[in-house]
Amino acid sequence: MSTLGFMQVKGIALAVTDAARARRFYVETLGFAPILDGGEEIGAQLGEVLIMFKSDWYGSPTEEPNPRITIETEDARATEAALRERSVEIPDPVEDYGGRLIGSFLDSEGNKIWFCSTAKA
Repeated sequence: MSTLGFMQVKGIALAVTDAARARRFYVETLGFAPILDGGEEIGAQLGEVLIMFKSDWYGSPTEEPNPRITIETEDARATEAALRERSVEIPDPVEDYGGRLIGSFLDSEGNKIWFCSTAKA
């Protein structure tokens, strides 16, 4: 494991125009498990990777690659600190979203890569 604490790709946000249609395709057609968050279905799961349907964000469906990649870390705050020490740009500092710590960094090409961890008690 790297000193940044990266463990695995955790989630991919996928632009959709019709979340119900996307749900039918991924859950009923492809057989992925539905993801529930607070009783609301927000996407589908393949193995340990979450595919979150996003109909209300900047992206729109396209044949060009468009998913948002999120990498799970041991401790998102420690990962952010280690990235800053390496002069990596952090456009979205880590914030707590209901017990999930989420932030982002820019790769060498300007691609935004997200990272997350569970908030420590």
